[in-house]
Amino acid sequence: MRYVLLLLISLNFAYGAKVVEVGERFEDSKKCKSCHLRVVNEWEESWHSKSHYENDEYFKASIDYVSQKTRKSLNGVKVQCATCHNSRISVTSTGSDYEIASIMGLAKGSKVDKAVNSDNISEGVNCVVCHNIDKIHNEYDDSKLGINRVEWTESGAMTGPYKDAFSPYHKTISHEFMNEKPNDLCFVCHANDRSVKGLVFSDMKNEYQDEKKSCVECHMGPQRKGIAASYRTNEGKTVERMVRSHGFAGAHIDSLWKGALKLELSQKDDNVLIEISNPQAHNIPSGFGSREIVVDVVSKNGDAVLETKSISLTRYYTRRNGKPTIAHLAEEESKDLSIPANGKKILKVPTLHGTTAVEVTLSYRLVNDEVISLLKLKDLIWSEKKYIAKESLKVKSSF
Repeated sequence: MRYVLLLLISLNFAYGAKVVEVGERFEDSKKCKSCHLRVVNEWEESWHSKSHYENDEYFKASIDYVSQKTRKSLNGVKVQCATCHNSRISVTSTGSDYEIASIMGLAKGSKVDKAVNSDNISEGVNCVVCHNIDKIHNEYDDSKLGINRVEWTESGAMTGPYKDAFSPYHKTISHEFMNEKPNDLCFVCHANDRSVKGLVFSDMKNEYQDEKKSCVECHMGPQRKGIAASYRTNEGKTVERMVRSHGFAGAHIDSLWKGALKLELSQKDDNVLIEISNPQAHNIPSGFGSREIVVDVVSKNGDAVLETKSISLTRYYTRRNGKPTIAHLAEEESKDLSIPANGKKILKVPTLHGTTAVEVTLSYRLVNDEVISLLKLKDLIWSEKKYIAKESLKVKSSF
């Protein structure tokens, strides 16, 4: 009876979106190094390369937390998150049949089990994710992300920005989203993420306010002359092109934050006004929920510190009965305190009696204290402050 039930369940698993198998030659990015050494070396240091359950503490802890709170199988949650994090996974959705099989201990060796443990996805967002996309469906509803928003090329066909690119090892295809419209490619995943309750907690695509500036200008750096592929032409030369970094600098990079926001201080009556301006094309904080801007305010009388206070600009999320949770499980969220793209926010801080000067420091944190506690994150990278700007103001007392 057990084996009959296993057979019936295995025949009824739902596997979702159409999958194009990745050929064995292209599964491992190290095989790309012979021609694309610079690109692969840069990618290996990026967080795209760590976009996997085993390689990212925050991602792993989030999956474990969602599985625990929803009582959904760990592999079922992994498949759900693989939509963007491991989007060349061979199984793209699971149904109630799989969950029943998992509870009964009948899922071992199933297609789902093999898919989430496949070497094919162990590198996270690697070469054959971005460079195998053949078509992006911008006409789809914003709720469709990652694998559900694209069509793949045939295995071994690589897409890129150069119309004259040639390789003896794979077919090359040029698409405008690799050159003229790179934001379309970024927004396949970095767009409008939703919780299991349908709450949009990442709205970067809709908040983006600069049609002339593309994501890659900040996150892949300026174009410079270099070698995209070391393959030599018939004349024995490599082709020099305008290239960008594949390190995909993000919120975890300290240097990206210095001067990212503008800070101005002024006094009005007995208040210090803290004006924070955002010249960037998207809101800050943005991206995943619970990122944080910290405004540290130090009131002084001469060299003596009278008071130190911190103002947090972040989002908090709740489930049923108002219980704190992470963004992916949220039913409700607190007020949006982010600084809008090309906009500003003004904070008013009362001055203490005897204050002669105020110092304000802006910093950024990847995760706020509440989520660090919920997920039991250990790595200091999640809580450390990344310096943005600092200003001081002499205060005139009217007391």
